[in-house]
Amino acid sequence: MKVVICVLLFVATAYCTVVFQENFDNGWEDRWVISTNKGAEAGKWVHTAGEYFNDEEQDKGIQTGEDARFYQISAKMDTPFNNKGKTTVVQYRVKNEQNLDCGGGYIKLLPAGVDQGDFSGAADYNIMFGPDQCGATKRIHAILTYKGENYLINKNPYPASDSLSHVYTFVLNADQTYEIWVDGETKEEGHVFEDWDILPPRQIPDPDVSKPDDWVDEARIPDPEAVKPEGWDDIPEEIADPDAEMPEDWDEELDGEWESPTIPNPEYKGEWSAPYIDNPDYKGEWRPRQI
Repeated sequence: MKVVICVLLFVATAYCTVVFQENFDNGWEDRWVISTNKGAEAGKWVHTAGEYFNDEEQDKGIQTGEDARFYQISAKMDTPFNNKGKTTVVQYRVKNEQNLDCGGGYIKLLPAGVDQGDFSGAADYNIMFGPDQCGATKRIHAILTYKGENYLINKNPYPASDSLSHVYTFVLNADQTYEIWVDGETKEEGHVFEDWDILPPRQIPDPDVSKPDDWVDEARIPDPEAVKPEGWDDIPEEIADPDAEMPEDWDEELDGEWESPTIPNPEYKGEWSAPYIDNPDYKGEWRPRQI
């Protein structure tokens, strides 16, 4: 998996305040800490513009240099920020130079106090965002953390699937609306409380109510007045083949009495059961009241 990444994070008020920006120019290693959590399973990062670029120096990012390895790297912001009453924008550029079978290139916003040297997928985070793919499953992850629980978006925004550079943007507005863009094109938008199961539902079925014993929820029933036709059980399932003939070389003294082979009886109707009719006592599907 070869992935080139560049990162930008800013908070928008009446003007744009950039709280974190990374162009991966010279000296980037001093700003980032590579986790040793995975030990020998960790891959090596490469500072490169990749195979395709406009300006080799200006387009440099960090690339995952080895296939089938884990990559975990983090950088601290200069100061913590609070997005209350503000629009927050997470944006970064990703270029997959291989046809991925299984892999992701997402970004996480971490709380203060993370052990960067031991940073792993199990570390707490506030936002996780970016493209992910495994087999036929492709999606842009947008996960929000609330009161210690991680909530995955209920929709399935689709990522780019070629080997070119693409800019992924996650916009969280102060009014709890959001947008997800790929190269500036809206892929998903809506309201946080509608598209994430963060808040409990406004109403739930009353747990103290149960279906009445006399509630009838069978829409159709066997006709109680139906009677099995006379002689129904006398019809055999198979009969002797009326077109069969004893072979000319059949010798009854040697071969025994010849019997015609059997065939399915076209008159046989199977086991009898009463036809179904609409249930006159049907009350519909029972549902508990909402509270």
